[in-house]
Amino acid sequence: MAYCTGPLGAYAEANNVPADRVVKLPAGIADETAAASLLKGMTAQYLLKRTYPVRPGETILFHAAAGGVGLIACQWAKHLGATVIGTVGSPEKVALASANGCTHVVNTREDSWSKRVREITGGAGVPVVYDGIGKETFMGSLDCLAVRGTMVSFGNASGAVPPFEPGLLSSKGSLYLTRPTLFHYTRTAKELQGTADDLCDVIQSGVVKIAIHQRFRLSEARQAHEALHSRATTGATLLIP
Repeated sequence: MAYCTGPLGAYAEANNVPADRVVKLPAGIADETAAASLLKGMTAQYLLKRTYPVRPGETILFHAAAGGVGLIACQWAKHLGATVIGTVGSPEKVALASANGCTHVVNTREDSWSKRVREITGGAGVPVVYDGIGKETFMGSLDCLAVRGTMVSFGNASGAVPPFEPGLLSSKGSLYLTRPTLFHYTRTAKELQGTADDLCDVIQSGVVKIAIHQRFRLSEARQAHEALHSRATTGATLLIP
């Protein structure tokens, strides 16, 4: 995927990126904003609008609320009228998640986090969990779902989810499970551009603010990957030439 704005647009042209994989962004979207938001924001778009369309009045659970996708998605979900329960991995990230769309913030490092979600929802559970963490949170996420709830497992930050017996979904309330990926939601040029346009709209309107909290030089790529792997980062991380 590439995008056309400033020097990165020239890069796409110079390197013969296929036309149906190029996104045209409106004037006013700076290169750093595009780099920090395009992949993460388009992920948030398909999750909230198409994988499980969030409806006003619903209470949802979004993992890694202080991360790159989470900060965008939680702001966006609040705008759509949802009450957002966000999870974080440390007490230091609670304030950040609260300031970016989360009405409730739960620390997944605490053993009782899934019970806390049940308490917040009066025992009913949530209709959807968006989980980009994977192995560490998967089973707890299932415990947070209401009957016929939807488990959206879209990432493996903590490792891949181990194999499990499908009957588990039945025993926990006839749950639905999906493992989506951005590519399958942007298969055509129309889908790709439409997803990007929706993201640009919420950025330009101020509904979603893009947080770039870490910048590394290309020579520091190893340190950047180590920071991401340790889940020590918040918001977006950029590698600067």
